[in-house]
Amino acid sequence: MSPADLAPDAYRDARDYLAALDPDWARHIALTGPCLHRTTPGREPYEALVRAIAYQQLHARAAEAILGRLLALFPEQAFPTPAQLLAVTPEVMRGCGFSASKLATVHGIAKAAMDGVVPSREVALGLADEVLIQRLVALRGVGRWTVEMLLIYSLERADILPVDDFGVREGYRRLKGLDKAPTPAQMRSLGGAWSPYRTVAAWYLWRA
Repeated sequence: MSPADLAPDAYRDARDYLAALDPDWARHIALTGPCLHRTTPGREPYEALVRAIAYQQLHARAAEAILGRLLALFPEQAFPTPAQLLAVTPEVMRGCGFSASKLATVHGIAKAAMDGVVPSREVALGLADEVLIQRLVALRGVGRWTVEMLLIYSLERADILPVDDFGVREGYRRLKGLDKAPTPAQMRSLGGAWSPYRTVAAWYLWRA
């Protein structure tokens, strides 16, 4: 299967593959129904990363308010360019709601985009998952989970399992009726059996 885009038929294939793994998966998938995973494929990696940083450690509504105030500074376009973002003063960025730490991270992402470290969507589509992860986690404040969300939602990769995600591990605990959730290392090992559909597996685990 290609590294990008899960087409509707692929969602069905993934569901059937996972349901055939064991009775627990089959029962959970039958109760949950078809996979309704939705992506944002038009989004550039730079924008996806800035948005992800805004959401880190915040309730979705608070993050949306921060992004709304930022976007209101640029009413003529959908999202500011890296150069425009760097031109916004720290005082104005803090007024939007960005903490000093997040401001430094967002500015670092914008500069990295201008330098070509954060690739364009066109370039990113040609890079392997792990290559892109290692390239972007070198940026201040950008962790593996953040890049995995970029891979899942913006680049539509089909085989990503964010093992550090609490919801994924807790979902597996509930799926299997375990006393405690697996560690990230255990989750990575378990997830090997779900390839090449680990993105869809994560979607179902989030719903457990």
